[in-house]
Order: sequence, then C-alpha cells, then structure tokens
Amino acid sequence: MPKSEPIRPSLFRRAWNGAQLELRMLGIVVLLAGALSLASPHFRTSVNLYNLMDQTVTIGIASIGASLVILTAGIDLSVGSVLGISAVLLGISFGGWGVGAAGSIAVCLGAGAAAGGISGLLVAKAGLAPFVATLGMMTIGRSQCYVMSNAKSISTLPRFVEDLGNAEFMGVPVNFLCLIAFYLVTWIFLNLSKTGRAIYAIGSNEEAARLAGIAVDRVKILCYVLSGAGAAVAGIFLAGRILSVDVVAGTGMEMDAIASVVIGGGSLTGGRGSIIGTFMGVLVLVLIRNGLNLMKVNAYWQGTAVGLVIIAALLVERLFRKG
Repeated sequence: MPKSEPIRPSLFRRAWNGAQLELRMLGIVVLLAGALSLASPHFRTSVNLYNLMDQTVTIGIASIGASLVILTAGIDLSVGSVLGISAVLLGISFGGWGVGAAGSIAVCLGAGAAAGGISGLLVAKAGLAPFVATLGMMTIGRSQCYVMSNAKSISTLPRFVEDLGNAEFMGVPVNFLCLIAFYLVTWIFLNLSKTGRAIYAIGSNEEAARLAGIAVDRVKILCYVLSGAGAAVAGIFLAGRILSVDVVAGTGMEMDAIASVVIGGGSLTGGRGSIIGTFMGVLVLVLIRNGLNLMKVNAYWQGTAVGLVIIAALLVERLFRKG
C-alpha cells in the first residue's frame, strides 16, 4: 500500500478538527438570527440588515488586533482609548495642522501603531504584564483625548472619510466590504505565513517557540503594533459613520473586542482560536444588541445579556475541550 494513503485520513481529521469551532459558531449565529426573526418582525427588514452590517464594522476591525494579541497569550485593554486618540488626531491634523486628507490619515494610523508599539515594548522588552502595560496605555490615551480635543467634538474630517461611511456597492455598505477584506487578509496571514504560525506557537508554548528559533519579542511587538493600527482604522470608520469625532469615541470598545474573541472560541491563555471564530463572535455580539434594541429591552440590561453570553461561551467551550 502506498505510504501516502494512511496519511490522508489524519490530514482530513486535523482539517476537520480545525473547522469544528467555526462550524459551531456559525450554527450559533444562524440559530440566533432565526430566533430574532421570530421575536421581532423588524429584524428581517432590509433597513435593519443594513444597520447590522454597518454596526459590525467598528467592533469587527478592533477585534482583529485584539485576536492577534490574545493568540500570543496577551491582552490589549487600550483598544478603545487608542481608537479615540487616533480619531481625535485625525480630526485635529486635518482641520488644524493643514496636512491634507492623506496626511491626516497617516497621522491617525501612525499614532495607533505607535501606541501599540509602546505597549508591545513594555510587554516584550520591559517584562510588564500585558494587563498592566495596556491598562496604563488605556488611561493615558483616554486622558489625551480630552487634552488634545479640549473636551470638544471635532466635525472637520477629510471628505474621503465621510464618503467611506456612506458609500454603498450593490446595496451593501462599502465599510462592511472592507471589513470582510480585512478578515480575509488576516486569515491568510495567520494560516499561510511563517509569522502567523509563529503567533500560534508563542501562545501555545512561548519557551518552546523561543528554543525553536522564533523571534518571540519581535512577533509580540508586531501583534501589539497591528492591534494599535487596527484600532486607528476602526476610528477612521467610526468617524465616517457618525461624521464626527467625539472625545468618548471608543469607550468600552476594548471589552467588546475581547468579548468577541472569547465568544468566538479564543483562549485567553493563548494559542487557541481563529480569526473566523472572532468574526462569528462579533456577529453574535452585534445580533444580541440589535435584537435587544428591537425588542425595546432597557439599555441597562444589555451589558448583563452580553456578560451572560461570554460566560456561557466559556463554559461551552470548556466542555467541548474536555470532550
């Protein structure tokens, strides 16, 4: 018998095991959407479906960077404040510094990447716990939002950003299509690149990854840089959506991003999870909030609902892992 024949079943099993998480999450999304369709006739309307896609964009982009960091067994609590300060700098640089549209977007992205890079250096080089390093960056970023904006909203934005928040293609928001493209690129990066495989290796066993010759510190810093840059991109899309930059923009976004990763099957201990699972987690989070709004549930109860979903997701995944 040829040697390749016994290998095929094992390869198939590994591929199937890797897809089980995504399939479970897809089933949850379908069931949740079906339940909401029955609970509220407004859920199936084209207007609400458009709103769902629009609402997914900001949290979806922010969750990409959070997912990369969590895969390395880290955590980024600064996502929301980095989003806020990057968006503030977008408005200030365009309206006050006269750098033009391209320059203001570069300032925004640069600020996000720099903030993420500082967090990464504190974690990888200074040896600070990710929770502590990013908590400090979160506090600094939110403080600077008020300082730089003088605690005032900014409505002067590049025309490109405003158009991005309102453009459509065949009835689908362009920003949602951009979100799908971001997730596709991230999936390719994590699954088909050497650095992507290194991220999983570091989260699974950092010391073994270091002994295998992986530049652990460099990969960690890269993940935090990408998380900061992703938060800045989310800030651009949020500004385009509401046509202004508010000093409280992004408040609580870090919790939504982390929740999306956890709901999507990501492990806070690192090395486990997928970007597709994160996207499904984002959809679950957005569907729950949209459904609660349609059913006119008191807004104060929404946090309770999301918290219960996070706990349930962790318990279910723990049961599957034991099985």
